[in-house]
Amino acid sequence: MKPEPTDIPVSDELIKQVAEFHGHLGPFLVLGVKAGLLANSLLGKDCFKTNATVIANPSPPSSCFVDGVQFTTSCTMGKGNIKLRKGKDICAVFIKEGKRLKLRLKKDVLESIRNISSEDESRDASLSLLRKSAFELFEIRK
Repeated sequence: MKPEPTDIPVSDELIKQVAEFHGHLGPFLVLGVKAGLLANSLLGKDCFKTNATVIANPSPPSSCFVDGVQFTTSCTMGKGNIKLRKGKDICAVFIKEGKRLKLRLKKDVLESIRNISSEDESRDASLSLLRKSAFELFEIRK
C-alpha cells in the first residue's frame, strides 16, 4: 500500500546519511527532511526543475532546516535553485513546472523545539518528529 502523501516514511539509512552530511541529528534538520520528502512526493523529485525557498532565521538551529531540504530535494546553492530568506517562522515554498507547494511549520511544533538546551533533548525531539506525519507538522497549501 502506498503511503499517504503526508505520511512519507523516513528510513534509518536516510537519517544516518543526512546526519552525516549535516554533522549531527537535530529537530530542525529532521523537519527539513520531512518537508523535502513531502515536496518530492507531491511534485516529483527533479534536482533541476524544482526550486525551493526556505524562510527562517538564517542562523542555527533554525537554518539547519535548509540542510534537510537540500539533502532530500537536491536543490542546492551551487545550482541556484534554493534560497534562504530571513523570517520569524519556518516556511518552505517549492515550485516545479508551475506547481507550487507551501509548507509552514505549525506554531506549536516550533514552540516545542525552540528552547531545546541539551544534546539528549535534541535527539529525543528529533526522534519524536520522525514519527509524526507531515500533516501534524506543517500547514500544507498547494
